[in-house]
Formats: sequence, C-alpha cells, structure tokens
Amino acid sequence: MRALVVDHSEAGPIRFADVDEPVPSAGEALVEVRHIGLNFGELNYVRQWPAGAVHGHDAAGVVVRSASDGSGPPAGTRVAVGMAPHAWAERVAVSPASLGTVPEGVDLADAAALGIAGVTALRVLRKRSLLARDVLITGASGGVGHFAVQLAALAGARVTALVGSPERAAGLRELGADKVLTELDETGARFDLVLDTVGGPLVAQAWNSLAEGGTIHLVGYSSGQETTFPPGALFGFGEPRSIATFGDMTPTSGDLTDLLGLMAAGRLSAPVGLRGDWQDVDAAVKALFARKVHGKVILDVA
Repeated sequence: MRALVVDHSEAGPIRFADVDEPVPSAGEALVEVRHIGLNFGELNYVRQWPAGAVHGHDAAGVVVRSASDGSGPPAGTRVAVGMAPHAWAERVAVSPASLGTVPEGVDLADAAALGIAGVTALRVLRKRSLLARDVLITGASGGVGHFAVQLAALAGARVTALVGSPERAAGLRELGADKVLTELDETGARFDLVLDTVGGPLVAQAWNSLAEGGTIHLVGYSSGQETTFPPGALFGFGEPRSIATFGDMTPTSGDLTDLLGLMAAGRLSAPVGLRGDWQDVDAAVKALFARKVHGKVILDVA
C-alpha cells in the first residue's frame, strides 16, 4: 500500500513510499483511511521519528476489520483517528483507545481535523473552570487556536485571540473571540489562563499580563525563538502564577467522542483552511510552513 513516510533528506520532511500492509494485533482495528490531517509540529520536528517510518497521527476513515478481541467499533463504522502512530497511509492498524465514532451528519474530513489540535485545546481548557474568566489564545489562527477559541467561548470565557497579522484575524470573532489582537500590549487585560502555541518572547509578554492565580499552558513553540525573562519578572506577591508544559499522550477516544458530539450538535466547527488530494502533499506542506493556512490542512486519500 502507499503511505507518507519520514524523509530526513533535503527533499523532506515526508515522501510517498510503498510499505507493507499493517498487521493488527488482537486489540487493534484495521481502518481504511479516507482523509489525513497534517500538523505543523510533526512536520517541523520530523527528525524525532526514524527515517522511512509511516508518519502522521491524525486521520479519519472506515473500520474494515474490527479488533479480534471484540473491543472497539465494528466493521463499517466511520471513525476519527487521533494521536495514533502511522496514520498517513491507505490503511492503519489502530487501538480503539485512539478512535472516536463519527456521528451521522459530521463530515469525515472534518473529523480528521480533530486529533492533536482539537484534543490539545480541549485538555488544556479543562484544567480549570472558565466561566466568566479571561482567556488568551495565542496563535489563534492555527489549528489548535481555532478549536481553543470555540471551546473557551462555549465554556463561558471572555476570549482574546492573538494573531500575527490582521489578515490572520478573519473569522475568529464569528467563532467566539471577544477581542482579536495583533499585539499583546494593545490591551491592559489580565488573563486567568493563557494557551500559548507560539513560544519565544511572547511567553514573557503573556506572563506580564497574567492575573494572580493564572497559568500559561505551553502547547507549542512555532516561533522557534528563545524566551527570556528580565530580572525580577518571576517574583511577585499575591496568589501564585504558573507556567505549565503540555505533552498529554494518554488515550484520546473519550476526548474525540466529546468533540465529535459538539460537532454533531452544531456547536463546534472544523477549522479546515486547506483541503486537497494527498498527491499534492508537498504543496500543502509548503503552504503550512509559509503560514498561508488559517486552520488545519486536510488531504483526501485517493
């Protein structure tokens, strides 16, 4: 079968290759993949995976063979694959712990957008009650950001979306953002929770805007820049503030089910900024790296 594999050469980060068919264990279902979801992190930091390995973690498709131990969905079930290895292939063997059943009325391509981006946003925003809280989402025009703006608004937060340019602000107010900024110093607000996907100097700026008892959750570092705090910046009186890392790789099935339920109810939309055929993956990767995509890249598997 065909798959997208890790490529460490200058032509990378991924390339097509013919690979062996997956052989499911007793606790794995065989899924025919219809759509894959690209993520900036797994492409930008591709050297964390061995060359030649089938890459990717997010997809959606149909179960063609259920797990032989009786667990998971039966054959014929439409499923979203989230944070599962080797997903960018025509078929993938995957544990039911990484599958969410796609309800009627939800497009499979939209379901493929969930995975890393949707689950990350959901898990961070569940760390505390958001009702009537002030929440800052940095990199709000990206995949995680689009989901986070919607979910924070659904939870009753006052949402500020931060983007890199006015062009990247399109649609964020419609998703639930109360304010959309291109510079953090445009506001004197104090935030109870910051979900940061950018890293670099922005983290220090966000720290200065953090309310007592607030937390910055670091879920990415797309800027590739260092963060430097000036002397005394990390000292303060009042309720402690904190900075938390994020790397939750626990099973995603429950979170996918919750997100898909919100989609089916019309309360959550998939931030698909570019959709095409997986034959055009090189152009899609270039567009993603050039910051030309607002939201997620979804590719249809022929």
